[in-house]
Amino acid sequence: MIKRPLPPSHLFKVLQNLNTGPRLALDRNLRAIRLRMVKDEHVGARHFVKEELPRIRWTNPALDIQVVKQDEVMREVVRPTMEVEYENGTIKTIDMSNKWSTTITKELMDIAGGDAWKAYRTAALKAGHPLLPGEERERMVAAGRGAQRDSATGKSRREGEREKEARVQEMLSAPDRPKMGAAAILP
Repeated sequence: MIKRPLPPSHLFKVLQNLNTGPRLALDRNLRAIRLRMVKDEHVGARHFVKEELPRIRWTNPALDIQVVKQDEVMREVVRPTMEVEYENGTIKTIDMSNKWSTTITKELMDIAGGDAWKAYRTAALKAGHPLLPGEERERMVAAGRGAQRDSATGKSRREGEREKEARVQEMLSAPDRPKMGAAAILP
């Protein structure tokens, strides 16, 4: 009977993910990181919490990290933010809305990464390598979105959608618009 090698264990995979480069060591003068977001909204922020925050926790075990997930009722009020607090009381805020998790990580590391991150960033950019795993996918999607243009108008798809939304909003809010349904019956 031929013995096959055992597949990697779950623990091995978790440790491999936690030790994936670059090492996300933060400044020693950092006191706390607080994240605030809505529970099932803000995809980039949720992905950051799931993929990048464990790596940050693994590298910085003494750092106070708090994640506050608000109920969906607060969707309109709460913007996903990250507060970075230093020992001297200085607080810097990162807006996480409409951003990829890699962008959020880069912004955090640029603010609180220290000299090791700056050296790594310089070397990676000089060599033309992505700073974080998954960043190349972000670049490809962003390039694809910019390249998608309507052949008739020459505008990007997003610009066309914004114009369409503005026209619909203008039509719905017109004072001379005839009332229909319940609005026609109610005073």
